[in-house]
Amino acid sequence: MSKTVCVVQDFLNDAYKDRIRQAAAAGGFTVQFFTSAEREAAKACIRDCEVLYAQIPDLLRAASPALGWYASSSAGVDAYCADPALFPNPDCLLTSANVYGVTIAEHIVMVALMLLRRLPDYTEPLRRHEWPAPSLIRSIRDGNFTLLGTGNIGQNAAQRLRGMGAAKITGVSRSGKPHPAFDEVYPIARLDEVLGRTEFLISALPGTPDTIGLLDGRRLGLLPWGAYLVNVGRGSVLDQTALRQALDSGALAGAALDVSTPEPLPPADPLWDAKNLILTPHISGNLTLGYTCDENVRLFCENLVRYAKGEPLQGLVDRSRGY
Repeated sequence: MSKTVCVVQDFLNDAYKDRIRQAAAAGGFTVQFFTSAEREAAKACIRDCEVLYAQIPDLLRAASPALGWYASSSAGVDAYCADPALFPNPDCLLTSANVYGVTIAEHIVMVALMLLRRLPDYTEPLRRHEWPAPSLIRSIRDGNFTLLGTGNIGQNAAQRLRGMGAAKITGVSRSGKPHPAFDEVYPIARLDEVLGRTEFLISALPGTPDTIGLLDGRRLGLLPWGAYLVNVGRGSVLDQTALRQALDSGALAGAALDVSTPEPLPPADPLWDAKNLILTPHISGNLTLGYTCDENVRLFCENLVRYAKGEPLQGLVDRSRGY
């Protein structure tokens, strides 16, 4: 094994590459860069590298047991945790890039306003060149919001909702540990209690064995009549059939999904035609916003220095837990 860092990324410019080279040199590493279109050429490097910085799970199948650290540039790592055989070295470190909070929080605010201000009511009539009458609207101001997930995404969303006048922001997490971004934080075991007083539910949960099907029909039925739902975490958390039924019946006033099961959503899936539903193709946290790209490279470089020194890495994932 050589002290090589193999980087397979599409978003890197020359300045980013220089920063990575400097961090690598400080730890005694050399770097080779590839794009996703060059993945076949990258495999020779991957077979001999100690560090791999990428977001393509299948690249791990080309790695040797000497791979010491896989740095994912994605926040979600469920694909890496679902298949232990991906890692030739069972002790290989895995880190996620928890730097998407700003861009995903802005997406949450965007779709929340679209729902509260009833934009779906106008989209189709305007496409038909009709001039619809105004609908009754609601506001973020004085609203009661619940965020499932109190990490980087949940905290950033809570801060922005607070700045727009939300009356109460409740967090739900595995531990229920308090955080200043939220008025209250409850453990996931008390989710049913929280749902009954939630006007606007936002899920930023990862896809783990514990979260699959968490928002089933029974739990959606606990939400007050006319509540809203946004999912920017993983589609596996939500029962999409139950969601469609709740939307079509009016029990839910609207929903916005940036994630689905499966992805892409099949063309014949009934969810496409659900009432008051905003669908986006998993784009809330992609690597196109400059700030997110900057933070992604910063985190990788800081971790590369830590790795070379044998220090704990930021964003270290417990693969047995899935996060």
